Amino acid sequence: MTPPVIRGEALGKEYRRNEAAEEGLRHALQRALKSPLSFLKKGRLEKFWALKDVSLEVREGEVLGLIGRNGAGKTTLLKILSRITQPTTGWAEIHGRIGSLLEVGTGFHPELTGRENTFLSGAILGMSKREIASKFDEIVAFAELEKFIDTPVKHYSSGMYVRLAFAVAAHLQAEILLVDEVLAVGDIRFQKKCLGKMGDVARAGRTVILVSHNLAAISVLSTRVLMMKDGSIQSEGSPSEITTQYYAESLDSVASGADLSLLVRQGNGKAVFTSLSIKPLTAEGEPLQVAQPGCDLSIEVDLICRAEIADANVALIINDASGIRVIDTNMAQKGKYLTAHAGNHVRSRFLLHDVLLKPGKYFVELWLGRHMTETIDHLEHAGTFDVMEHADSTETHIDFPGVYLCRFEETTQIS
Repeated sequence: MTPPVIRGEALGKEYRRNEAAEEGLRHALQRALKSPLSFLKKGRLEKFWALKDVSLEVREGEVLGLIGRNGAGKTTLLKILSRITQPTTGWAEIHGRIGSLLEVGTGFHPELTGRENTFLSGAILGMSKREIASKFDEIVAFAELEKFIDTPVKHYSSGMYVRLAFAVAAHLQAEILLVDEVLAVGDIRFQKKCLGKMGDVARAGRTVILVSHNLAAISVLSTRVLMMKDGSIQSEGSPSEITTQYYAESLDSVASGADLSLLVRQGNGKAVFTSLSIKPLTAEGEPLQVAQPGCDLSIEVDLICRAEIADANVALIINDASGIRVIDTNMAQKGKYLTAHAGNHVRSRFLLHDVLLKPGKYFVELWLGRHMTETIDHLEHAGTFDVMEHADSTETHIDFPGVYLCRFEETTQIS
């Protein structure tokens, strides 16, 4: 067995959080008006462990996926391995040049052009100017920035920034590549392009640690997956085993019709989803006790606006138990957008016709925002529903892989 190229022992990272700094501007000003002297006092420092007693080994050519809810410690671990952050406890050793893409444009200098930042990134990796130049045209073509490569990156849009950042990290010759959520940024076409390039990197034998909420990408690319929770490694195993476990553990916290206010979410909070209702129906609109292959689904979501929102899009996504996205629908597909004022209550109803999902359990994901601009509210696990088999759904007991029961005819001719 080949020796590990990454090894970490008992890694831990402690941070101190100033409680006064986290109370928010409005509360801080209220406190200052009531007691001016209190505003000058430093808030009490609260200690918390973002990473606790994490040990791992990653071997050459392995693609290790890291999954877990927000705040599980995934990004902190990558920052320690990238030498951006020093661990509070434990140690790590890395054998090989590391290329990191932990945040959009990490390591880029805003005053330098895209060309200059590309050569700077390669120099940091220890590459010669000739080595970088040999990859330069390929990097620019991948990033689709031929017209802007000599523009300072401070003038780039977020999409341009991430295209160049990913292209540089993926093409320069680092033996080890650490990637955090890059597949969640950019448009769908570029995400697919990134996924293909990550596959090329993996097949080339380079070592990769990939953090992503896109469990389909984790399943396709990874050879092994670690699931993290509360700063520690909770379990590890094959991609299918761990992604299935990740979704199974989410079942306790989500259900149709439940209050969504306490769920883990992302977004700027201008509006929040408050409830979700999932009702299976016949084609004639009559209620069913349980969803069946081929039934209709009426899915209603309520949200409340805390601030004015304009031209926002409500998206409803259905994932299977392995995290594969099987249905993705949204208002914008119908040419509609949501504009509302603070205090408004909004109800959005999606009616899905002839939903031919295989029997099993499915997760509903909700997203509100503006494409490539802002996420207002995002619930990865907003609710679940079951699809149950019935007499007309299949004529055999053979269980085939896949998630969708396509309606089809079959004929056989032997001559």
